[in-house]
Amino acid sequence: MKPARLLILMVAVVAAGLAGVLAMRLSGTSAPQIAQTIIEKQPSVSVLVSSANLPVGSRLDQEKLRWLPWPKDGIVEGFITQDARPEAITELNGMVVRLPLFEGEPVRGEKIADSSNRIMSSLLPAGKRAVATDISVATGAGGFVLPNDRVDVIMVRRSDEGRFLTEEVLTNIRVLAVDQQIQESAEGTKTVLGTTATLELTLDQAKVIVVAQQMADRLTLALRSVADAQEPDTIAADYLLNGGGKAEVQVIKSGSIVGSQQNNSTHTQ
Repeated sequence: MKPARLLILMVAVVAAGLAGVLAMRLSGTSAPQIAQTIIEKQPSVSVLVSSANLPVGSRLDQEKLRWLPWPKDGIVEGFITQDARPEAITELNGMVVRLPLFEGEPVRGEKIADSSNRIMSSLLPAGKRAVATDISVATGAGGFVLPNDRVDVIMVRRSDEGRFLTEEVLTNIRVLAVDQQIQESAEGTKTVLGTTATLELTLDQAKVIVVAQQMADRLTLALRSVADAQEPDTIAADYLLNGGGKAEVQVIKSGSIVGSQQNNSTHTQ
């Protein structure tokens, strides 16, 4: 064999060997690792929530309550947790809703009252009184006054000169309940009309509306915006009070206050 051919053959063998070694190294190389993001699940606690929208006066039962996982760091004082009260759904059966509850909202103690049959007294905050007044479509904002609304009470009366006088005797009062009756119209359709509204009042406000009911030709409830709920609700027509709690009694004649007496009863003529 000629030297030139021998050299070419040797170069070819070496090149083949190098190619084999390179191929073996490439085939043995591991695939690049894909980084995995580890997501840690936030610890949660089961919280008692409402299963439906519950208006004021509703009674709780097992269908209206459920446990819902809640982030542990989002638990605030007042929430009812399954760890603390595992039998809460049974314990709260029959309780009365004092303030509206919405679906999925945690149930708090201040929004519910005891399970006695005295629903109205359960709805009243401490120190408040419930006083009823007659209403109609004309005097009750066209029938749109509903429980938990806020209203002003306007008194309309006739003066001795025959003029009509109007005055706002109570301001921003919460409506506890509306007595509803079904009435059938001439066309056969049925509508719901309230005939009596029960108002949440302080003791002085209760005295004012009792006097106003005697004096007034008409009491009208003026519906207020929900944005006014935080405004003061203790304003009243002070001149209708009986002397700040003394035994003095007002004398009302023909719808007007004509004087006062030291007596134990109110005189209306």
